[in-house]
Amino acid sequence: MSDVIKLAHGDGGKFTNELIKNLFYRHFRNRKLEEGIDAATFSVNEGRMAFTTDSFVVKPIFFYGGDIGKLAVCGSINDLAVSGAKPLYLSASFIIEEGFPIDKLEAIVRSMGDTCTRAGVNIITGDTKVVEKGSVDGIFINTSGVGIIESNYKMKTIESGDQIIVTGTIGEHGTAIAIQRYDIKVKGNFKSDCNPLNGITENIQDLYPYIKIMKDPTRGGLVTILNELAELAGLGVRLIEEKIPVSREVKAMNEMLGLDPLYMACEGRMVLVVNKLYAEKVLNRIRSLEGCKDANIIGNFDQEASLKVYIENYLGGKRILNTLEGAMLPRIC
Repeated sequence: MSDVIKLAHGDGGKFTNELIKNLFYRHFRNRKLEEGIDAATFSVNEGRMAFTTDSFVVKPIFFYGGDIGKLAVCGSINDLAVSGAKPLYLSASFIIEEGFPIDKLEAIVRSMGDTCTRAGVNIITGDTKVVEKGSVDGIFINTSGVGIIESNYKMKTIESGDQIIVTGTIGEHGTAIAIQRYDIKVKGNFKSDCNPLNGITENIQDLYPYIKIMKDPTRGGLVTILNELAELAGLGVRLIEEKIPVSREVKAMNEMLGLDPLYMACEGRMVLVVNKLYAEKVLNRIRSLEGCKDANIIGNFDQEASLKVYIENYLGGKRILNTLEGAMLPRIC
């Protein structure tokens, strides 16, 4: 196999088969994928299912804490997880630029395989296309995923007083992308939060009756998700500034760049709306899980706020947080 991707790798012939068998099969290894049929078949239990799809064009392709491959796998897994589904299978489709280095492609594919193993999910079908140099920025990936809804999870009506929980520090993915994209030389432990969320949802299934809705705050970050939920519920949202977990480094970096971590993308965090009587119980369960020690209740839905999302500081000052217009930082996923 050559050191770089050639147009012949996408023509469906000998070179395509070599790429699939020698690289993709090696890192995505599972019986269904290796059957090599046009559409993977599988059996499921009776019940409701979830299906999702997303495309990933992140720049840079490799970033602190992950890469486009890990991001693509986590993106589809997390969309399923916050829908109350157990992720089962993924597809992965690649659009690759002619001349893209094989060793970089292998690093991406290896990362995808490792993330799938960790999450207990298999990539069982996919596609590869190669386009002329200059037609795409290195590599784009699409993943789709299917899962089974567990414990009869359903979204419920949000009511005034319902509490808002976030599962960890926010803004880390977007901040890591900004630092690396613009080659900013700074000190600090900056790393994307990119991680699968199904480990959290698997551990809180018995608490689903008290959870109204779960969301992952990707593009547009925490505030954009909360504005969408406020509109859905016909209620306002009150956030308590000191309760929102933001690392000191992320806060300082965003101030320097003129950005706001409240609007920065997360790729491994979840926002939950929980019945106020059970919010502490749900929070304590989440805090006991790996990577969730910084989880916190950050605010509540408020009938008096009249469809506004606002943040209140320790002095009692309030600031309205509108939905983000335009992209604060494009190509973060």
